[in-house]
Amino acid sequence: MTDPRRAIPSVSALLELAEVRELQQIAPRGVVVDAVRRVLDDVRQGAPTPAADAGWAARISSAVARAQRPSLRPVLNATGVVLHTNLGRAPLAESAVRAIRAVASGFSNLEYDLAGGTRGSRHAHCVGLLRELTGAEDAVVVNNGAAAVMLALNTLADGRDVIVSRGELVEIGGSFRVPDIMAKSGARLVEVGTTNRTHLADYERAIGPGTGAIVKVHRSNFAIDGFVAEVGVADLVELAASHGLPVLHDLGSGLMIPLDAIGLTGEPTAADIVRAGPTLVAMSGDKLLGGPQAGLLVGSAAAIERVRANPITRAVRVDKLTIAALEATLALYREPRQALAEIPTLRMLGTVVEELHERAHAIRRRLHPTRDVTVVATEATVGGGAFPTARIRSVALSIGGDAEALDARLRTGEPAVVGRISGGRMLLDLRAIPPRDDHALAGALSRALDA
Repeated sequence: MTDPRRAIPSVSALLELAEVRELQQIAPRGVVVDAVRRVLDDVRQGAPTPAADAGWAARISSAVARAQRPSLRPVLNATGVVLHTNLGRAPLAESAVRAIRAVASGFSNLEYDLAGGTRGSRHAHCVGLLRELTGAEDAVVVNNGAAAVMLALNTLADGRDVIVSRGELVEIGGSFRVPDIMAKSGARLVEVGTTNRTHLADYERAIGPGTGAIVKVHRSNFAIDGFVAEVGVADLVELAASHGLPVLHDLGSGLMIPLDAIGLTGEPTAADIVRAGPTLVAMSGDKLLGGPQAGLLVGSAAAIERVRANPITRAVRVDKLTIAALEATLALYREPRQALAEIPTLRMLGTVVEELHERAHAIRRRLHPTRDVTVVATEATVGGGAFPTARIRSVALSIGGDAEALDARLRTGEPAVVGRISGGRMLLDLRAIPPRDDHALAGALSRALDA
């Protein structure tokens, strides 16, 4: 019997094919050679052997395209979770994108005082806006929310006890636990109360000579109902003041304005918390705030000055692109109506369901009429550790057939589309799809159904 592997061409033979030689004119030779070797390895491992040179060339071309595709790709978020952590959280406002572009292609005054002609500080940027919007005395920006919490704890209570309610020792995405962050800060965690009930007296009994701070943590992505009790930040501030202790409030999502107008209630704004008087408030830039990934610390001038002087601050500092995007995003909050209209996250959350219905039916009309695709009412969520119990009326395209296979084709298509499977059907929720992407979504779905 003839060994079929004898029919497999050599690397050099495939590189001499006309189509593959053309590939070497538009792609680095090393990439093409690696693609040829991968295709040959696949065949040796059992993949079908192309019947002709054209088949080999097509497979090599596909391998080259995959190798050159960026690992970070745009995705259409049809999950119904607006602030989806795995999909990059908040998309940026156009003004933030323009701000990034303005400073990315050249030099900037990142750490230079243009007025005085002397060295400046990157920590001077965004401070004025954060003071204006939150009412805090001072502010500092670092590269993510967890870093802000760790930095604050290290500054306020390194080597000392920090008191926190057991009901607030949360775990967020990726098995990332607040107690672990606290431990790495150098502070010693002291738990008080129970999972569902913590009283002011619990905190007071835990205060001792080794206490460095009292901490309150926003529960982020869950809520406790029923027989519950917790202590408000204002009461904690009063207790801490009587013992000469600082208070850190980890606010989480960074809500800057009330969202009652779009039906979301119950979350405190950053200004609400600052007015209650904690020493420091930590929040994220890329959740409800709608900006880039960043950790924001606002609070007393004395505490922020200590944070700036902490050597860890340099290790978690932000770059010029983050500063540019954050400043542009914060500026939109000077006029709340403008923020609701121009910050994509807020605009998505506020889109009326009737508009989603119209768009969904328009997309359905672009598909072949025989396809098993219907428009259905569904519920979306905020995500990003904000409004965990809120359910937002939404609309989705519901597609029948092999849901798992369709899901895979949508995820690996161009553009990539990520939806969800429910009741054996593929659902593509429009809540987090911008109207400008409706055409792209229709095309991606059509190609996936035809494949």
